Amino acid sequence: MTISERYRDIAQHLEGQADEFYNRLPEEATRPLCFIDRAAEEMMELVEAVGEIPRNQLDAKLSPILLKAHGDLDRARVQLEQDDRAEVAAAIWELQQLIYRLLNDL
Repeated sequence: MTISERYRDIAQHLEGQADEFYNRLPEEATRPLCFIDRAAEEMMELVEAVGEIPRNQLDAKLSPILLKAHGDLDRARVQLEQDDRAEVAAAIWELQQLIYRLLNDL
């Protein structure tokens, strides 16, 4: 699987998970949900164009987006852990690991 395909898969998975988190979390969890939404939106902005980025420019184009998404997810995860929402925090941790592995492969 190429970097572009993996990026698309992660972005789409994150977007789907974000929708699911809205159903699983109470309305009071607005701050973590905002961080998750921001991460998903930033990654989705590049989903269509990622396949057109030359291989030698992927690192420079994708790393900032992936790092920001990882950071946003980390903020959401920490807040959810503090709110005793370990199940959702664990799901976010899995998303962070996908992003981290992609970053390492860049």
